[in-house]
Amino acid sequence: MKTGAAALAVVAAAGTLAKPNIARAQGDGPIKVPALPYADDALAPVISANTVGFHYGKHHIGYATALNAALAGPAKDYAALSLEDIIKTSRANPNRAGVFNAAAQIWNHTFYWNGMKPGGGGEPTGKLKDEIGKAFGDFAKFKEAFARATIGQFASGWGWLAWDEKEKKLVIQATSNAETPLGRGFKPILTIDVWEHAYYLDYQNRRADYVNAVIDKLVNWEFAAKNLG
Repeated sequence: MKTGAAALAVVAAAGTLAKPNIARAQGDGPIKVPALPYADDALAPVISANTVGFHYGKHHIGYATALNAALAGPAKDYAALSLEDIIKTSRANPNRAGVFNAAAQIWNHTFYWNGMKPGGGGEPTGKLKDEIGKAFGDFAKFKEAFARATIGQFASGWGWLAWDEKEKKLVIQATSNAETPLGRGFKPILTIDVWEHAYYLDYQNRRADYVNAVIDKLVNWEFAAKNLG
């Protein structure tokens, strides 16, 4: 069974790791969560090792556990599909909302982890910089709009930079819960997780501080550029 698309296979170099990743047991099942592309403490002080440990080790892997259980039982008709096809197929089926939520959260989280790196931030270059300029005016205006949309997402969800396949331009989206641009005519370029488990141990209710710190200090623009193509 396939467990990831090309976008999830793109992992930008994260530099020399301070220590190896902590091994997590994932149990049996066709869906496996990829290892983090850096050590648990590599994103500190912006995101602590404690947050990464809980977020990746409990939440992210927990979604895979839930999806594998469903694929072994009530959703076994999805077991031969790739993760992306599970997302696209289950989205339209209200009886498979739990399958969609688990699958989309696995995909979204892997994309989120790969979209950050130690010593990240700064500004994009090349084609991505040019497309940001076309869509938003300049990088400063984009950053303000991206932060505003992501911070303003009500309750749990995600902030996205995506490529509109129809209009052929970059767009900013905020999605609720597990929703994702994937399979809706948009190509994900970058995301920031604003579920409370992504930041509450470090920032409590200061979502804005978390979002701005990720943009300024962690964003992996090389990963984003590869997603744009």
